[in-house]
Amino acid sequence: MSGLAAQLLNGLQYGLLLFLISSGLTLIFGVMGVINLAHGSLFMVGAYIAFVVSGGTGSLWLALPAAVLGGLALGAVLERGLFRRFYHREHLDQVLLTFALILLFEEGRSILIGNDFHSVPVPAALDVAVPMVGDFSYSAYRLAVLAACLAIAGAMFLAIERTRIGSAIRAAAEKPEMVDLLGLDARRIHMVVFAVGTALAMLAGALAAPLHSVYPNMGHGFLIICFVVVVVGGVGSIAGAFWGALLIGIVDTLSKAYLPFASGLAVYVLMALVLLWRPTGLFARS
Repeated sequence: MSGLAAQLLNGLQYGLLLFLISSGLTLIFGVMGVINLAHGSLFMVGAYIAFVVSGGTGSLWLALPAAVLGGLALGAVLERGLFRRFYHREHLDQVLLTFALILLFEEGRSILIGNDFHSVPVPAALDVAVPMVGDFSYSAYRLAVLAACLAIAGAMFLAIERTRIGSAIRAAAEKPEMVDLLGLDARRIHMVVFAVGTALAMLAGALAAPLHSVYPNMGHGFLIICFVVVVVGGVGSIAGAFWGALLIGIVDTLSKAYLPFASGLAVYVLMALVLLWRPTGLFARS
């Protein structure tokens, strides 16, 4: 039972980390209609920021705000300098643009940092095991990541549902043709959404660095699984990204632990079953 409990907690923690990445991905696609294949590379950039900052200062706590602020700045620059010119272009043009960005990020990483694998130490205060039930204990850092992701998810739901900018984002996602008619600045909404989505991906990378190490092309696998999350949850739905990420995280973790021969297929079989039942995803807006 302790082994199952550990795997369930691992699945929840992994799923919530996927939510941080996929929420930005689904917002960017839902609001702007942009297929951003470079989103996984932004996750990688966040992980390398954690490696560089924590290596230079000895503190992961300084790396987390650095990843967020860097993500906001980088997202704003990318949106204004590149993506703004591609909103009304064909999806193939967007795919080519974002694929070019992947190559640029990887080449820049290779030049600046190199191609070695790196580890990021867990903060000393969280490098302990927390007693749970009986003789079962769990990593304090993983619990902290789980709690942080839950807090961010709650803040996102409140921001989307209870604030004026959240209403504008929902309007842009559901009825984009009404945004300008309502006197809203669509360009500012797009920049905010892209900057926030980038910051979430880079924060996820910084949080994941002590858990998964830091290495070249580390964002590719996360990008693929996050596209599965977006499809299962429903494009443009934050609630869908949340529940879809939890579902995918638990299924993927349990299949690797108990059905290793089928672990590579489990999430894709789940996606196929969901699409057979609800072709637009579990929480897609009508």
